[in-house]
Amino acid sequence: MSRILVSACLLGAPVRYDGRAKTLSGTLLDTWRAEGRLVPLCPEVSAGLATPRRPAEIEPGATAAEVLDGKARVLTDTGEDVTAFFTDGAQIALDTARARDCRVALLTDASPSCGSRWVYSGHHDGTRLAGRGVVSELLERHGIRVFSPRDIAALASLLA
Repeated sequence: MSRILVSACLLGAPVRYDGRAKTLSGTLLDTWRAEGRLVPLCPEVSAGLATPRRPAEIEPGATAAEVLDGKARVLTDTGEDVTAFFTDGAQIALDTARARDCRVALLTDASPSCGSRWVYSGHHDGTRLAGRGVVSELLERHGIRVFSPRDIAALASLLA
């Protein structure tokens, strides 16, 4: 049985930058939880960032791929470079997925770590752009498919 790496905030853990959760509920999650498929993880907290913490975004004009390749940074709204926490968190997520036989991931969108469809622009102005977070990019590079909560039906079809 393949397990699902899941953003801990989607399962109710108050680990987001603002100290809150982004709880997702539904029969699919209930079923997967009962089957023991869910592997919760907050990459940012696992890498050592506190909760709450300053909001962070991939720097303007850059991508998660460039962050992983050492060509771009992740910065807080005050300009602090927190790239190492995000790249370390991505590696922890990949290691966890491999160790727990997670071939897929269900990650919250908009996060500079977990975003799978979109992220913020890097200007800390609320502007959204199509793109991935650092964790999503690393998982996809290693063949682990990443789904956002909006794509949960597609994830369920893949697992069926």
